[in-house]
Amino acid sequence: MRKTSTTINPTLSRVISETGHTDLIVVTDAGLPIPPGSERIDLAYRPGAPAFFDVLDTVLAEMVVEGATVSAEVAEHSPEVLEALRERLPGITIELVPHVDFKRRTHAARAFVRSGEFTPYANVILHAGVAY
Repeated sequence: MRKTSTTINPTLSRVISETGHTDLIVVTDAGLPIPPGSERIDLAYRPGAPAFFDVLDTVLAEMVVEGATVSAEVAEHSPEVLEALRERLPGITIELVPHVDFKRRTHAARAFVRSGEFTPYANVILHAGVAY
C-alpha cells in the first residue's frame, strides 16, 4: 500500500509517473469525446462524481505543470470553472482556444483522465513541466 494519500489509482499513478516534459494530460468532464486508441483513465461512477476539481486537484498534487489549454467557451458558459482553474494554476498561462480546436489538440494527449463532471466545458489540457 502507498504511504502517500494522493493518487491511489494505479493507472493514474503510472501515467503521471511516466509523463515527461511537454507531454499532455487531459482532465475531462463526462462528455468530452476521447479519441479511439487513446489511454483513458475513466474515474466516473455516476453523474457528477467524481467532481472535475477533485480529479484535477489529485493530478496537480503530483504533476509539474508549465501550461494549460481550455476551451474559450468556458468563459461564457462556466466562468466559475475558468476562475477556479486560474486559482489552481497561479503563474501558469492558460490558453483559451475555440472548443473545436481544443478537441483537435486533445489528439496529441498522452492520456485522458475522465471525471463524472456535468458542468459544460470543464476540461483542461495540462502541459507537463519539469521539477528542475
